[in-house]
Amino acid sequence: MPFAQPHYPFSIKEEEFSKRFPANFIAEGLDQTRGWFYTLNVISTAIKNSEPYKNLVVNGLILAEDGTKMSKSKQNYPDPMMMVNNYSADSVKLYMLNSPVVRSEPLKFSVDGVKQILRNVFLPWYNSYRFLIQNIYRMEEVTGSNFVFNSELRGRTDNILDNWIIAANQTLIKLFREEMDLYKLDTVLRHLLSFLDDLTRWYIRLNRNRMKGHEGVDEMNK
Repeated sequence: MPFAQPHYPFSIKEEEFSKRFPANFIAEGLDQTRGWFYTLNVISTAIKNSEPYKNLVVNGLILAEDGTKMSKSKQNYPDPMMMVNNYSADSVKLYMLNSPVVRSEPLKFSVDGVKQILRNVFLPWYNSYRFLIQNIYRMEEVTGSNFVFNSELRGRTDNILDNWIIAANQTLIKLFREEMDLYKLDTVLRHLLSFLDDLTRWYIRLNRNRMKGHEGVDEMNK
């Protein structure tokens, strides 16, 4: 990559190859610094007199919890399928995304760290969704009509808390796009946790009675 992927120069024309060269990014472990990264730059300089990629994403090495190298013979790592089945693949991925490994630094893999992601991110997220669904069912029972999301009403509210959480959501989306475009993968979780805290601890808590219909069906529909 980017030479071997299209089998350059044997299976692709020069004009087509130029459209995809240099590569947008390549990604590998820190241990490839003196191997693949070095060799790729030598080849690219010799053939094209140019760097072979626009961005280089380097991950650190994942170690056992005691700091030693993970080894099949030692079995000093948690079973991957156990982690996925017990805590979900998303919890494992988000734990890795929020770790030093995406900054090219070593990570001492911790099962407790994955548990914290499940507890602090996904459970509040799920509980917020469940609260929404429960109150949609409640509204349908009270009004006798099915809930239909109306996108035209988005942002058209005079409720200060609604405007605040909508603004917080849009800020989160903007920050995510900016950070991901810059390959700053380790910074996104901080923004997500801040938004979840605003959503669960403040917005839902302060709007609980309103969402349950205690202030009337019209407020509930909003």
